[in-house]
Amino acid sequence: MNIHEYQAKAILRSYGAPVSEGRAVLRAEEAKTAAGALDGPLWVVKAQIHAGGRGKGSFKEADAGEKGGVRLTKSVEEAAEEAKKMLGRTLVTHQTGPAGKQVNRIYIEAGSGIERELYLALLVDRQTSRISFVCSTEGGMDIEEVAESTPEKILSFSVDPVTGYQPYHGRRIAFSLGLEGAQVKQCVKLMGQLYQAFVEKDMEMLEINPLIVAEGGDLKVLDAKLGFDGNAIYRHPDIAELRDETEEDPKELEASKYDLNYIALDGEIGCMVNGAGLAMATMDIIKLYGAEPANFLDVGGGATKEKVTEAFKIITSDENVKGILVNIFGGIMRCDVIAEGVVAAVKEVGLKVPLVVRLEGTNVEKGKEIINTSGLDVIAADNLKDGAEKIVKAVKG
Repeated sequence: MNIHEYQAKAILRSYGAPVSEGRAVLRAEEAKTAAGALDGPLWVVKAQIHAGGRGKGSFKEADAGEKGGVRLTKSVEEAAEEAKKMLGRTLVTHQTGPAGKQVNRIYIEAGSGIERELYLALLVDRQTSRISFVCSTEGGMDIEEVAESTPEKILSFSVDPVTGYQPYHGRRIAFSLGLEGAQVKQCVKLMGQLYQAFVEKDMEMLEINPLIVAEGGDLKVLDAKLGFDGNAIYRHPDIAELRDETEEDPKELEASKYDLNYIALDGEIGCMVNGAGLAMATMDIIKLYGAEPANFLDVGGGATKEKVTEAFKIITSDENVKGILVNIFGGIMRCDVIAEGVVAAVKEVGLKVPLVVRLEGTNVEKGKEIINTSGLDVIAADNLKDGAEKIVKAVKG
């Protein structure tokens, strides 16, 4: 689960991190009051969407020379005017894709003088199962290019969970970032605060880009992006309340209501599979035979007829889907349950695209009987290879 920058900064502020004062704006008429509550002489107006690259982004149908989603202003009136210009429009960045995201919230923040821009992140290292720090002297909007072209400028190391964060971790980061004197002590303290927040709030990712050395030499968190472990949200009702469903794909949001693991993709073949590994293999073989998967969908081992029905309806709601491949290897999941769900869904929403079904495992004969006697126009497949070939052929004509 992701949250907006202003929400992330409020959490980090509660742990003592140095964050500028700011105000969130949801309606245009609130912009001037929000800006007026902050001390100048500079005000920064930031579009709030769940995507990076806002500063380099552009609005659809933008005026010639118009700035991106992060704008520096010199008066309360100018800040309010820029906020009004951004609200309700669609911002396109390298992370949103060409469709972009609609800006429904604005964050107006007191401006900061910047001497240096640095990069810092905490994340879960899946290889070591430990929390890792990542930092670089090359902070700012081009960090992706730095990672690609000069990876030696990025320091990464993990923290032993037995000892947890220790001051020497902070000093290692400080020296890597070229900090001196009082800045080293500030860095040691800040890294401890961030590590504590990361652990206590069950985060998956904490990114500060940039972490700045402000005029005067102090460290400050200028931007923040937080991601949380969805499986641990039940422990944090305060975090759950921060969820902005307008930022999520409607199909993924609907799937989450039924505990379905669904991720929308850009292809034309919808997939319904049980098991994450089998789902990945199904997507791979679809690509192998010359097509693209429209989604990742794992119905899980304990899916019911109702869940399967909803899963099928979510797949068919995607206008890009030109064909559907159901690939079930029944262990815990029974093939007859899948078959009943598919039949029920087709009868409810109709079937306008080719459907290939491959069933194997528990109650497979019963499942095939349900499909065969349903009267549906279904293409049967004997194995995964056969299923992929048939659905690609059906879609490609």
